[in-house]
Amino acid sequence: MSLTAQTYWAEHAWVDGSVRSDVVIVAAANGRITAVVPGSPRPPAGSVTLRGLTLPGLANAHSHAFHRALRGVVQAEDGAEGPGEGAPDSFWTWREVMYGIADRLTPDSYFELARAVYAEMAMAGITCVGEFHYLHHAPGGARYGDPNAMGKALIAAAAEAGIRITLLDTCYLSSGFGAEPNEHQLRFSDGTAEGWAERVSGLKGDGNTRIGAAIHSVRAVPVDQLATVAGWAHERTAPLHVHLSEQIAENDACVEAHGFTPTRLLADHGVLGPRTTAVHATHLTPGDIRLLGHASTGVCMCPTTERDLADGIGPAAELQSAGSPLSLGSDSHAVIDILEEARAMELDERLRTRARGHWTAAQLLRAATVDGHAALGWGADAGRIEVGALADLTTIALDSVRTAGPPPRLGPETVVFAATNADVRHTVVGGRHVVRDGAHQLVPRVPQALAEAIAALHGW
Repeated sequence: MSLTAQTYWAEHAWVDGSVRSDVVIVAAANGRITAVVPGSPRPPAGSVTLRGLTLPGLANAHSHAFHRALRGVVQAEDGAEGPGEGAPDSFWTWREVMYGIADRLTPDSYFELARAVYAEMAMAGITCVGEFHYLHHAPGGARYGDPNAMGKALIAAAAEAGIRITLLDTCYLSSGFGAEPNEHQLRFSDGTAEGWAERVSGLKGDGNTRIGAAIHSVRAVPVDQLATVAGWAHERTAPLHVHLSEQIAENDACVEAHGFTPTRLLADHGVLGPRTTAVHATHLTPGDIRLLGHASTGVCMCPTTERDLADGIGPAAELQSAGSPLSLGSDSHAVIDILEEARAMELDERLRTRARGHWTAAQLLRAATVDGHAALGWGADAGRIEVGALADLTTIALDSVRTAGPPPRLGPETVVFAATNADVRHTVVGGRHVVRDGAHQLVPRVPQALAEAIAALHGW
């Protein structure tokens, strides 16, 4: 993404798992790091200074960009009846509000919304997003002239916002086990997994974009078509994601329909493996945890959404101990703050177990960087500040009201357990300075862009 070479001087940087000071980072014109030199007391001539703690760019491994239009709104609508009146609020009532927004999106309006959302991500230090994309067609299921118009709108939006994207094109065929799509879900469906594969094969990646696959859930893809999606991803060594056991009701319905848990069903049909990431994995049996870990299947935790929807706290520590690498996602964008997702994973586990210290700050940063990028198919290319890696960087202030006090050597602990997205000062993607001193350099007036795109969808 960088057009010319650029040298940065980081006041402090997280290099090889430790905080180093006065670090020169050279980004070549191809967007990769060509030199990392700690202990350089003065910024080189022509370099850009990054004050604070510079980390590898953060990876948001699970996003539904259009859910950003629900922030604040869905909380008001969910609680409208008040305690004790009508049906209790849940994921399922939230979903009905979500469908209303999905029904109004077009390729043009989705581009406008997603560009603003991805700009918000850049301002939160996110340099790569995994977009779990299932809004493929027009409302009612009619095909656009370009059957990938909606996906291409997302790819273009990420490029204009200056971040990388892994488009996880999602197969979504059913409203439940053996049930046809409902009226809202018709625009999600390609009819069959073969139809999905034919359409998604028309999407191409580039230096800013990877194309991956997703199975929406075991309730949304019939069991005899799971292998088609898994096979498409396997043939292309592409990442494969799947919503897994987010709801107890889904588990119960799966056992009733097939006699197995969703995890067992995925395992039996070749879906699990090291390039697969299960999203949420909230309600698992001990056997499910063993299956995921034995297959080295990753798990993406989305704590801010899981608590917003009252889904529950997933067994993240047990999953990691079993062999599943962990990544983090903002999912419904109740907030967009990967530092908060990392902090919440540890703090939620403390509440669940009434014990402290399940992950160190360094381990949580790994989930937010190295393992997040691996889950999105970027592998060794990203998530590290080292020669040969992509020059994707995030700098967090160590002198804000939230972070001031501790010495720089405790920067990782300060960032993970005290900083927020408001403390992000700089975001660099491919050597290009996308966010400078907290201001986005490519998308003007990001709050206004968000407000206008969201108002247009709601008709405000």
